[in-house]
Amino acid sequence: MALSRRDFLKLAGASVGGFLLTSGRSLASNTTGLPENEVSMLYDATKCVGCRACQNACREWNHTSPEVDPAGLYDAPQDLSSDTWTLIQLYQEGPVWSFVKHQCMHCLDPACVSACPVAALQKTPEGPVVYDTSRCFGCRYCMMACPFGVPKYQWERNTPLIRKCTFCADRLAQGIGPACVEACPTGALTWGTRGEMLAEAKSRIREHPDRYVDHIYGEHEGGGTLALYLSRVPFEKLGFPNLEPRPLPDRTRGAMLAVPAIIVGMGSLMSGTYWLRTRHEKDGEEEQR
Repeated sequence: MALSRRDFLKLAGASVGGFLLTSGRSLASNTTGLPENEVSMLYDATKCVGCRACQNACREWNHTSPEVDPAGLYDAPQDLSSDTWTLIQLYQEGPVWSFVKHQCMHCLDPACVSACPVAALQKTPEGPVVYDTSRCFGCRYCMMACPFGVPKYQWERNTPLIRKCTFCADRLAQGIGPACVEACPTGALTWGTRGEMLAEAKSRIREHPDRYVDHIYGEHEGGGTLALYLSRVPFEKLGFPNLEPRPLPDRTRGAMLAVPAIIVGMGSLMSGTYWLRTRHEKDGEEEQR
């Protein structure tokens, strides 16, 4: 059945209106109470021995697939992926070395949440940033917005999803800690409220200034994160971005607010193209007659 110009415009208008509504919802402020009461995790790189118990526990709890080496002998992920949400890597430069844990940082004001036009990514009142598969339509704006490169896409699937660490929100709902923390045998990982973890990190730096750089990564970066880090090695050497204290959505919101205008413009352009083409076809039919 041919689509009339009026039907086309009504469809375009409905699409733009729906986008504006969902954008307004995703850009709304997320009231989660006081940040110091949100669930937090402290990773102390000086205590990590690289056993990868946390990495294996994450895979087991979330039922993700191992990424085997070329010989197929052992799990050997090289980066975070849709199947690897927690990763331990080794940094070494001459005699200086350190292990480092990579995962979702669970920002206090997440750029991924502000960038998502359909609220598929949401920050829970407890703190973790979780993902709703029923809402996502695969725009991958969250991947572009995240300064840590955390959200990953299932490129190999016909119906792909975004995948990342959820801070074990399902375990927290049961009153138990994240799987990676519970599995750590050396105390490199601890969890509690953000206020408690910051106090613990500051206490360790104060008591052992020779062991740590005087910096808690995640205390202020990008507005603050729930994943907090201590290290003997400067964080930029471990691959962490140097971020201002300003919350990242302050930058992404401007771009997202421009998207509805772009859609309106494209809708107008498509409507005009449709009208011109229809008129041209009608003129051609009249000439033939």
